[in-house]
Amino acid sequence: MARWLFKEEPEEYSFSDLQRDGETTWEGVKNALALKHLRAVQADDEVFFYHTGKEKAVVGVMQVASAAEKDGLPVVMVTPVRKLAYPVTLAAIKADELFAEWELVRMSRLSVMPVPAPLWKRVEQLAKNPPEQGKAKKKTAG
Repeated sequence: MARWLFKEEPEEYSFSDLQRDGETTWEGVKNALALKHLRAVQADDEVFFYHTGKEKAVVGVMQVASAAEKDGLPVVMVTPVRKLAYPVTLAAIKADELFAEWELVRMSRLSVMPVPAPLWKRVEQLAKNPPEQGKAKKKTAG
């Protein structure tokens, strides 16, 4: 089983929309590298749903219900698995050295990309226990 990240503008189609609908066809990918990745997607692969635009965060997990069609532009069917407890922002990802070589950091316009196992695990950790963002650390008397 492979793991992926798919991006979408939440104003166009959000993770909440997917939860409401129960499934959707992932289509409209035009970038050559993103299309190559989408053609490699198989049934039962796991996918992070990433909201682009103003939000810029991984917000949920999807499962691929059917593999990419090979003729013409590939499309896949996805179903929601769960919303993350906390969104994992692009800022938090960029602040973590583990992600330095990931396409999400290096190729910001790429809409479909693989997620190596160590990066998937780290996103899951950040979703459970997000780093403090923009808050001053309290000093304790000691």
